[in-house]
Amino acid sequence: MDRPFAVTWAMLGALAAFLTLAPVGRAHAAEVRPYDAASFKGAQASGAPILVEVTAPWCPTCRAQKPILAALAAQPENTSLFIFAVDFDTQKAVVRELGAQSQSTLVAFQGKTETGRSVGDTNPASIAALVRSAVGK
Repeated sequence: MDRPFAVTWAMLGALAAFLTLAPVGRAHAAEVRPYDAASFKGAQASGAPILVEVTAPWCPTCRAQKPILAALAAQPENTSLFIFAVDFDTQKAVVRELGAQSQSTLVAFQGKTETGRSVGDTNPASIAALVRSAVGK
């Protein structure tokens, strides 16, 4: 094998090894998932930190909350957080169960215990504090 090809193959092998090992130990971001009762109850039963977002596609406040929630979900300290999105218009039974009076409601839980809630909040600091109440940090 020619020397340049050997070096190229060695570099490719090293790159492949790096890419294979790079994700190990790296935290994954929390993800916003559509609410379903089984997943929500499972997260509660496990004692996990949970944030429920009552949202509507036509709601400007909800749209303003989304990038804040995405940024919080990406933070390493929030990787254990479950975020469930409840559609205000189509999931009325869940909205009632949560006691939410309007869209743009955020409800935080540590397992089955509600740790806080907010309505119409678009302040990143106070939403972060609400998330911390669930995560415990």
